[in-house]
Amino acid sequence: MSPVSNQTWRNWAGNQQATPHRVVTPRTAGEVGAAVRSAADDGLTVRMTGTGHSFTGAAVAEGVLLRPEGLTAVRSVDTASGLVTVEAGLPLHRLNRVLDDHGLALANMGDIQEQTVAGALQTATHGTGRDAAGLASQVAALELVLADGTVVTCSRKERPDLFDAACAGVGALGVVTAITWRTVPAFLLRAQEEPMKWDEVLARLDEFDTANEHFEFYWFPHTEGGLTKRNNRVEGPAEPLSGFKYWLDDQFLSNTVFGAVNRLTHRVPSTTRFVNGISAKALGARAYSDTSYKVFTSPRTVRFKEQEYAIPREELVPALRELRALFARRDWRISFPIEVRMLPREDAWLSMAHGRRSAFIAVHVYHRDAHEDYFSGVEDIMTALDGRPHWGKLHTRDAAYLEKVYPRFGDFRALRDELDPDRRFANPYTKQVFGD
Repeated sequence: MSPVSNQTWRNWAGNQQATPHRVVTPRTAGEVGAAVRSAADDGLTVRMTGTGHSFTGAAVAEGVLLRPEGLTAVRSVDTASGLVTVEAGLPLHRLNRVLDDHGLALANMGDIQEQTVAGALQTATHGTGRDAAGLASQVAALELVLADGTVVTCSRKERPDLFDAACAGVGALGVVTAITWRTVPAFLLRAQEEPMKWDEVLARLDEFDTANEHFEFYWFPHTEGGLTKRNNRVEGPAEPLSGFKYWLDDQFLSNTVFGAVNRLTHRVPSTTRFVNGISAKALGARAYSDTSYKVFTSPRTVRFKEQEYAIPREELVPALRELRALFARRDWRISFPIEVRMLPREDAWLSMAHGRRSAFIAVHVYHRDAHEDYFSGVEDIMTALDGRPHWGKLHTRDAAYLEKVYPRFGDFRALRDELDPDRRFANPYTKQVFGD
């Protein structure tokens, strides 16, 4: 564990950066504890980064930045119980391959797999699901280092309040060093993707939600066009996309061509409506089946900025209609599709789906485009519905707002006061969302 200073850290989107006092790459939980105690001696704060896929300042480290690359071990795999313990810095794509090698899988995932397991968990990363919830609901136990440098474990049976608080703790209660996942036997998913008009999607939304294990859809702003995605388990055999079809759809069209489109609309915003119309009409239906994580996730090379809110599921259709009406009133030129997903209720105190079945509405802009006016307008709609912002995606909410929409928010802050009274794990973002 050798400290290095004067390194500038930037996130994936390029909208967050920090030059910490020193950078440390610990290789054990004990070394994390030593780094935390050393930081306390020097009056410095501590944050562990992941791969920088948060758009908020969640990972910004002003004092000591802990790099995750030294904590990537797979500690144990129990195929009988499905319990798998891995260290915090292991990327999700590596976890997925390890699980698959042992005939196991995560029950649900988000749509990318580049994040570290701890980074994804601490920001409550989720996918879409009728029955299977997000990452926070698939954890059996956590190992974390507290502000005094001690290493503790927590689970449903051992320190259950700490477990429910820390499963989506935004790194504010301690540094997660290992996660025990509750996995399921490996399974195949059949993906059915179909273009569909706005009115039909909204009219059939309840039908799609009820009939499919995983349903989501995208709407192309300024058009009538959208894309529905239905993923359901099948027995097999797998019928994956051919190598050429995968390259054409998921690499060339979804990334190379889409990147060129966004460079064009960035330079000439007036082309956005026309280009979106072409994109919506160019979408084609396709169906294939493959290993679950290969269906859940897709490559994403076009950089963007994102905001996402969770609202009560019953408010989804009214919220979408209001959002579309807002486009008619505002002079926006938005090239990225709007993504809609759903999730069952979760127990983690700061999960965006805590205590309620939730719908998620995510809006994006090309990373070089201004986002403030667009995101602010959408945020006004979401907060009027008691929306909860994704911890890793851009928003302007503070502790005064968040305590109104999270029933256990006060309990979380009280536990934080107990465990980290000196705010060893604070940064500007945690000050915004949790207050001091």
